[in-house]
Amino acid sequence: MTRPEAPDDCLTEYTRILADVCVTGRRLTRDELESLRTQGERAAEHGHGLRRLVRRHLAETRAVAATLRTTGVDQLLAAVEQAVDAFAEGHERAQKLAMRQEEAARREFIDDLLYGRSDLGRLAERAERYGLLFSRAHAVAVAQGTEPVDDTHPATRHVETSLLARFAERRVLLTTKDGRLVCVAPGDQDDVLAFFAKQAYAATDGGRVAIGRPHPGAGGVVHSYEEALNALDLAHRLDLQEPVLRAADLLVYPVLTRDRQAMADLVRDTLGPLRGARGGAQPLLDTLTAYFDAGCTAAEAARRLSLSVRAFTYRLERIHKLTGADPADPMHRYTLQTAVIGARLLGWPDREV
Repeated sequence: MTRPEAPDDCLTEYTRILADVCVTGRRLTRDELESLRTQGERAAEHGHGLRRLVRRHLAETRAVAATLRTTGVDQLLAAVEQAVDAFAEGHERAQKLAMRQEEAARREFIDDLLYGRSDLGRLAERAERYGLLFSRAHAVAVAQGTEPVDDTHPATRHVETSLLARFAERRVLLTTKDGRLVCVAPGDQDDVLAFFAKQAYAATDGGRVAIGRPHPGAGGVVHSYEEALNALDLAHRLDLQEPVLRAADLLVYPVLTRDRQAMADLVRDTLGPLRGARGGAQPLLDTLTAYFDAGCTAAEAARRLSLSVRAFTYRLERIHKLTGADPADPMHRYTLQTAVIGARLLGWPDREV
């Protein structure tokens, strides 16, 4: 194994330059400055910290200054300022490049992880670098706010700081994808995902968070991520008001829409006659939605729609007359409610099904 370049090696050129400057009183040349920048880059690549290197340069400066007359101090200090600045610039340049490369590698890993790309064995090796062990099941939580976020967004920084402060010892991956916050945690650590949901909700000014179910392996992360995204989509289409949604609580909806054609037939056959009402189908569809959301309590549903109970009851009677199905009849209620859910999922009546 090759021994990394020692910090002392960086001082040779520096000492030579100082000695010459003290004799001639000149400023550093362009080539000398570039050489010092290169040395700074090389030192950063070999893992040497900038603070230690600056201390060594200043110690060397003191040694040179001890041999000077008072008249040479100004030239020496001017040369030190130029030299250390060039060296630090090179060091910082190398660090920024390393950070960009690391971020690119991390982003590539995130894309491969959440889209299920790359060889699973290789993906598992890379995952350990970011704290994930695919021998365990993982669950994914996704937070979506009113505006997109990225890795530098204040909301991302806030949530990241909060998670690290509370769960620094846990194997948790926080990232962003497509403008959303994403948290991957071991499936048996629901407290992590619940805390993430609370922090993300606050940081995104009332955004919505969805949590997928735990699944094993690398493919399990993709599966849980997709469940969380589907839960967010369902919440949008069904106008669900809960700030935190769990895919496990919404499994009935994918079941209902698995046979899309059958659901479309149910919507058309059951609710199609509502198009014949004055004002179209939408007001009566809203009436059914409010009625079922209120637990089939007419007074509460009327309040939610800002209607009198009498006006609301009239709407229910109109629905019964048009469709032949009575919302108050338990025999008809399930069919109507399923059709209403289907209509909301399929975008009916605005969209033909």
